[in-house]
Amino acid sequence: MDVNYEDVEDQDGIRLSWNVWPSSRLEATRTVVPIACVHTPLKPREDLPPVLYEPVTCRSGTCRSILNPHCQVDVRAKLWICPFCLSRNPLPPHYKDISQTNLPAELLPKYSTIEYTLVSTPVRVPPIFLYVVDTCLDPEDLKALKEVLILSLSLIPPNALVGLVTYGTMTQVHELGYSECAKSYVFRGTKEYAPARIQEMLGLNQLQRPQQPVMNPNLPPGQQPQLQQPSGGGAARFLQPISACEFQLSLILESLQRDPWSVAADRRAQRCTGVAMSVAVGLLETTFANTGGRIMLFTGGPATEGPGMVVGQELREPIRSHHDIDRDGVKHFKRATKFYESLARRAATAGHAIDIYAGCLDQVGLLEMKSLTNYTNGYMVLADSFTMGIFRQSFQSTFDKDEDGNLLMGFNATLDVQTTKEIKISGLIGHAISGMKKNASVGETEIGIGQTSQWRQASITPKTSNGIYFEVVTASGQPPSQQRGMIQFITHYQHSSGQYRLRVTTLARNFAEGGSPAIAASFDQEAAAVLMARIAVFKAEIDDSPDVLRWLDRMLIRLCQKFAEYRKEDPTSFRLSPNFSIYPQFMFHLRRSQFLQVFNNSPDETAFYRHVLNAEDVNNSLIMIQPTLMSYSLDNEPVPTLLDSVSIKDDVILLLDTFFHILIWHGATVAQWRKAGYQDQEDYSHFKAQLEKPREDAMDLLTDRHPAPRFVNCDAGGSQARFLLAKINPTSNFGGGSYGAGGSTDAVVLTDDVSLQVFMEHLRKLAVSGTN
Repeated sequence: MDVNYEDVEDQDGIRLSWNVWPSSRLEATRTVVPIACVHTPLKPREDLPPVLYEPVTCRSGTCRSILNPHCQVDVRAKLWICPFCLSRNPLPPHYKDISQTNLPAELLPKYSTIEYTLVSTPVRVPPIFLYVVDTCLDPEDLKALKEVLILSLSLIPPNALVGLVTYGTMTQVHELGYSECAKSYVFRGTKEYAPARIQEMLGLNQLQRPQQPVMNPNLPPGQQPQLQQPSGGGAARFLQPISACEFQLSLILESLQRDPWSVAADRRAQRCTGVAMSVAVGLLETTFANTGGRIMLFTGGPATEGPGMVVGQELREPIRSHHDIDRDGVKHFKRATKFYESLARRAATAGHAIDIYAGCLDQVGLLEMKSLTNYTNGYMVLADSFTMGIFRQSFQSTFDKDEDGNLLMGFNATLDVQTTKEIKISGLIGHAISGMKKNASVGETEIGIGQTSQWRQASITPKTSNGIYFEVVTASGQPPSQQRGMIQFITHYQHSSGQYRLRVTTLARNFAEGGSPAIAASFDQEAAAVLMARIAVFKAEIDDSPDVLRWLDRMLIRLCQKFAEYRKEDPTSFRLSPNFSIYPQFMFHLRRSQFLQVFNNSPDETAFYRHVLNAEDVNNSLIMIQPTLMSYSLDNEPVPTLLDSVSIKDDVILLLDTFFHILIWHGATVAQWRKAGYQDQEDYSHFKAQLEKPREDAMDLLTDRHPAPRFVNCDAGGSQARFLLAKINPTSNFGGGSYGAGGSTDAVVLTDDVSLQVFMEHLRKLAVSGTN
């Protein structure tokens, strides 16, 4: 089966682990890796302009699937048969001219993915951005943060609503609708406020909600009347269109001072992050429920008082480590985690995303707060300081726009998945919450967020990618009712222009009998590795690390036993076909990765790395699992090289991309020449080019990535070379002797890890022995 999976991904935003499906439940369990897909709902397509009419929907009350190229259509009788529930549906009257040569877009094969602009759904409100700013920062950090926030006001659409909450020892909600002087409402940082109490203190009630415009059905969406803000109290005092309050808000931000409460040398600053987030969530859910919005938290340290407190104020009380959490010895951990999970669920239910931008050398409590971003599909960015380019570039790129000037983000999305009866939904692993919708498409097996066919994501971008898992339910020996199984993905969201859109993707794949070579030939090892990585990370949140590694090993051995060619008890006969051959390598690197190995990473870093892995598409996820390495030499063009210690040589420059780090490493000879200034001499222009090329390539990688990676420039033997040595395969290692080619110039990596060669030897032995 010669399929270019990346072409399928470009058209439909989908990569499947298997592209031909086993025909029975028993055979499906024997394939080991579940049928699953990485789905990028808003995958950009230049040839996919949104159509300006409503989709045709199945009239069956329990189905509601949408007309697509895989439907049977009787053009003479003007009927179509739904492939999911098999009910017959009349085509609407305006399809009266339909014929085999005159088909609407949704019936053409190239539109297996199509986007509708829902003209009948009223335009409700523009997007909302609520800044929540920590004022317990060093003066330099606070100054840098204020500059970036003021700049961001010019990047927000003019009709967007903005608000500002600041916090330190107290939380202040700033009133933007009052221009005579600075005015804010203050909340105590030590007290937990119920949502109703926040509503009462801010003077928010249902009578003061913004008035919805009366829609004119004869006008296109862009000319509909816009939301009218009430002139007096309520939401308008705190959330104003940026065009009306930019000057006032800029003045408030410019005049922000460091929290005035003094901090003793042996104590941490008093930070009431939990109260600030509680007030922000309460403000938005009261006034703009089910409307697209973002709460953007900028924090420079851990919460040290009130609800959501992560660590005490005394510096002698260290912030928790992985070891402390494992032995259940953390005072505030469970209570804080529960508090933020409750807030996250409220925000997600109301349709509001929460972003966390952390600028701090130490931990800020990301582990406890991770549900805020994970439940709402918000951004999580970890930087050492707000003065760093990582923060600035990551934050500003969130306001990137398309060619029409609309933000590249959607809001308040729901994803519905429909399947034919032979295949059922097991669950989703990604940043979402369950839509609690159980229908005939939901299976018994649960992977990730299961027992539902609908999920909610408060924010959605062209890069948002979800792992969705399925199971075959046809009994063994019973042929499937159809030769092909089908899945439909329906994503409803609020576009940043204010329109509501519906993106529909429908895919169909053939069933095959167990043992059919077509199944093995349809395996997409890259997608499978990413989908199994997501399951492993999901398990790692619940189980001990050794248990997860044993599970990964067991799955790999079983897969090799099923699909490799070998003679029993003869490891030398072991062979994997090309579309399986790199899969064990991915698993080797996954086992060693920061996603499963917490040693040398703080709990905050682990939460950050896992968050990003669960948000990215196949290609970016593979870079995280198995980084890419390019080699630059004087004699040859740049070439991809093995992520192995044999690639470390004195006369080359290496460019390592781990997704989170972009590292340029200079071999010892190259570093000596550079320090001697050879690149500045006319006779050494080729050496100058060798130095410049990896930097140019690194800059290309840096431009289109979120969060922005850390850039490292180092030499052989330098302290920062550790980032490279930690990722490469230790062919020549200190603990396990020398394996493979080896040579006098090979780097010796000081590690107890086994090399890939040793790992593969063990895998061959276990696979051919017939034991798991």
